[in-house]
Parts: sequence; C-alpha cells; structure tokens
Amino acid sequence: MSRLLAICVFFVVLSVGVEAKSKMYDCTKVFEERKQELILELERIDEQEQALNSLKDATEELLKKKEAKLNVKENRLKNQEEDLKKREEEVAKKLQKNEETLKSLKEQKMNKVAQTYAKMKAASAADVLSKMNSQEASDILSTLKPGTMAKILGKMDAKKASEMTELLSKVGE
Repeated sequence: MSRLLAICVFFVVLSVGVEAKSKMYDCTKVFEERKQELILELERIDEQEQALNSLKDATEELLKKKEAKLNVKENRLKNQEEDLKKREEEVAKKLQKNEETLKSLKEQKMNKVAQTYAKMKAASAADVLSKMNSQEASDILSTLKPGTMAKILGKMDAKKASEMTELLSKVGE
C-alpha cells in the first residue's frame, strides 16, 4: 500500500508538474506574441519618425530657398528705391534750376516791358495799360519807377487808375 501511495503521489506530482509546465508554455507563447506586436509597433513608429524627419528636412530646405529668393527681391527693391531717390533728387534739382531760370527770364522780360513803357509818353502808356487785364497792367506798373508810374496813372481814367492802385497795394502782401 505504501507503494501504491507512493505511485499515486508520484502521478499527482507528475501531473502538477506537467500542468505547471503547460501553463508556463502558454505564458511564454503569449509573451512571445506580445513581443512580436511590440516590435512591429516600434518599427511602425520608427518609420513614421523617419517620414517626419524627412518632411521636416524638406520643409526647412524649401524655407531656406524661399528666404534666399526673398532676400534677393529685398536687395533688388532696396537698389531700386535708392535709384528712385537719386532720380527724385536729380529731378528736384533740375526743377529748381528751371524755376530759377524761368523766374530770371520773366524778370528780364518784365524789365524790357518796363523799359518800353518807361520810354513811351505817359498818355500812350496809360491808354495801352487801360485796355489790358488789370492784373497784368498792375504787374507792369509795379516794375516802373515811382515817377513814371505816377505820370501814367495820372493820364488814366480815374476808375481804372483806382483799380490799378488797389492791385499795386496788394503786390507786397
């Protein structure tokens, strides 16, 4: 009987060992499967990381190219702006010079006209100036010497002389 009991104990231990070994095999199998899943997931993450890095590099390169183009355009615009400023200054200088020349020519012309009216008889000058536009006539009178101007105004119609005198008084304003 003790043999029988020893044999039974042996079978029980053997069956517990087989069952434990079977459970251990199942756990190892699950761990191996999970390990493969994790390896695949890591590979997928690695591929996505490489794709992102590639996209980042391409974006940075594109940004550098656009920045270079922008710098070229900015430099071109700066040069054009400087050129325009120089031209504007040149035009302003030429305009000022032309205005001075025009003013000088007007003065010369008015001096000749004044000399002409100064040489005329007062009655003839008064007659001609009376028929002119009042502003133009007063401009001519303003270039004459006061004595000559007085003689001409004295020979004019009183109303016209008064109008000329009024315009002459506003010349200095």
